[in-house]
Amino acid sequence: MNYDKDTPPDYETGLDNRIVHSGTNSAYLKSKDEKARGFATLIQQNKSDRYRRERLQFSAFVKSEDVKGLAGLWMRVDHSSGEILAFDNMINRPITGTTGWNHFSVVLDVPVKSEVIAFVILLHGQGHIWMDELSFKTVDESVPVTEQNAVDDLEDTPVNLNFEG
Repeated sequence: MNYDKDTPPDYETGLDNRIVHSGTNSAYLKSKDEKARGFATLIQQNKSDRYRRERLQFSAFVKSEDVKGLAGLWMRVDHSSGEILAFDNMINRPITGTTGWNHFSVVLDVPVKSEVIAFVILLHGQGHIWMDELSFKTVDESVPVTEQNAVDDLEDTPVNLNFEG
């Protein structure tokens, strides 16, 4: 994982050799105070060539402490033009509060026209999270995708057109 070069000043990122799930280090993100603005990530990007037409699962063990905003794994598959082809940031199942080590995953299909796969952990707002034992692997069709569809939450027809509802 790479540390995001654009980590806002309200956050700290690093390696922790005291709090680990296994091995000798975990990576962490933490807000510097309760008024942390924006969000911070630990990110890695890879070419998608070897994964095209595959279903990918990105998973990790995550521990949280006093997460008042939200945290989660995040994976995105992009075209070279920048078009987002597949995406999930766990917004519909965020990590919050204080938890022990739990295993989380996101699963996306990688289209043939993809070029880049980015996977990260994200912290938005106050809190402290650790991640360890990351896994990035192909899975079969029996594992459902977790992709967020931009139209899932849309109404079938226009609503409240007179602003009275």
